[in-house]
Amino acid sequence: MKTEIIKDFTNNFDDHSQTTENGIEFWFARDLQHLLGYSEWRNFFKVITKAKISCEAANNAVSNHFVDVNKTITMPKGASKEIQDIMLTRYACYLMAQNGDPRKEPIAFAQNYFAIQTRKFELIEKRIKNWERLQARQKLTYSEKELSELIYERTKNDRNFGLIRSKGDTALFGGNTTQSMKNKLGVPKGRALADFLPTITIKAKDFATEITVFNTKDKDLRNERQISAEHITNNRSVRKILLERGIKPESLPPEENIKKLERKVKSDDKIIGKNPNKLSE
Repeated sequence: MKTEIIKDFTNNFDDHSQTTENGIEFWFARDLQHLLGYSEWRNFFKVITKAKISCEAANNAVSNHFVDVNKTITMPKGASKEIQDIMLTRYACYLMAQNGDPRKEPIAFAQNYFAIQTRKFELIEKRIKNWERLQARQKLTYSEKELSELIYERTKNDRNFGLIRSKGDTALFGGNTTQSMKNKLGVPKGRALADFLPTITIKAKDFATEITVFNTKDKDLRNERQISAEHITNNRSVRKILLERGIKPESLPPEENIKKLERKVKSDDKIIGKNPNKLSE
């Protein structure tokens, strides 16, 4: 997610926040509906219902975080209409974002925005970058699992996946083998290289793997030699794109251990659910 987009989202969410007489920050559900990109209230109300269930599951009283209110809105020709609305604490908004579709940018942003107890832009941006790296790593795991199962189905050899992946790494990293890249980045013995790669490289590996999966099926590749050649070609092609954009994958510095990063994010999520601010305070 680009910095400019993060700034715009931050400003929009900040502008719609309000404060009770007791100093508790809240958002109106009708405002959040549009901020999260929902065009119809009935669809958004389903998300609210799921969030309430999550709130109860975390042993937090729904009434402290979801307060029903009524609003009078102006209609055409001077008429007025009373509509349902809900006051939502930051915690309630967080739960609603968690129950939304993270593929939508506003929801992906909101999941991280409401998870941060401070409103400092730098912390929001940092958490989103961490979240995106975790998502990329998880996606690569799924792609490699699919490829591994496909290779075994076609070759009946459970060692071929490791061999083919290694050949792909060598092609992506300009002749550097998986082990040489581990040595270069200081990856501990027994740990996966991808756990220490930056997001751009993880996504590069995932893209090449996705193409290999697709073409193995589409071209009906049946043996290790054919699939290896396909995977090498795909990684070389992805490398070419990176180099054309000034990115040399083997020269990028290592990132924080993905397992440590995952524990940190989960720890933050647990803290969020402990004694959140209540509208009744």
